[in-house]
Amino acid sequence: MTHSPNQAGERSFVVPASVVPPQPPDPPSKPVPAKDSATVALVRDADGSGVEVFLQRRVRTMAFASGMTVFPGGGVDARDADASVGWVGPPATLWARWFSCSEPLARALVCAVVREAFEESGVLLAGTASTVVSDTSVFADARRALISGELSLAKFLSDAGLMLRADLLRPWANWVTPEDEPRRYDARFFVAALPEGQTADGATTEAESTYWQRPADAIADAEAGRAALMPPTWHTLTEIGRFASVKDVLACERTIRRIMPRLVWNGDRVVVEL
Repeated sequence: MTHSPNQAGERSFVVPASVVPPQPPDPPSKPVPAKDSATVALVRDADGSGVEVFLQRRVRTMAFASGMTVFPGGGVDARDADASVGWVGPPATLWARWFSCSEPLARALVCAVVREAFEESGVLLAGTASTVVSDTSVFADARRALISGELSLAKFLSDAGLMLRADLLRPWANWVTPEDEPRRYDARFFVAALPEGQTADGATTEAESTYWQRPADAIADAEAGRAALMPPTWHTLTEIGRFASVKDVLACERTIRRIMPRLVWNGDRVVVEL
């Protein structure tokens, strides 16, 4: 595996003030507990060189990050910790070491990111011990049931004769919402390549639009005011944009550190201190 420049070697970066969500006028007297969540940057090779990332612009009615351009993801559900999930790839003990958390939480995070990716983009990181699902359209009903909460990931995979493919995921980062925010998340970031034969779609009520884009173009849109990126998304895109191919992204060896950024306003720019 290769190393890349990552958050371990950087102390700050700068973003336009327009991409930072409005700050609460009255921060809570005590920090709100951060909810465990998981998000995944789905990547594919771009024509020519470099990679593209799957992005979705959240609808403006969302309570958190409304109108923001994000990766698929969401909060951990209690059922995501179900130990009966069939599993291929690095065990929960290894994910726990990478994310510096307990083994049950590590299992829940991996299950949550697989579930959320399927719910929000139709991409299913599952299969058998030797194959990966290539056509997810046959699971349309199950996808709707997962979204509504009628079905758990464990039951879906078991009924479909599938196993979660943890080997398709890589750990990327751990960002925590600052303590003065009324809604806080302890978000673990993953990366995964779009499985061969699968298509990422926009069939989710949480997004007004979805698309593939080169990281540099996504950042350029944010700089020009055409899109809004939260600092963790901005930073992740910057990092992924340094790679020439999906193979290089997946080969990147990361040291995951828990980052709770500090935002410092400087005119129309915000310095994000790591």
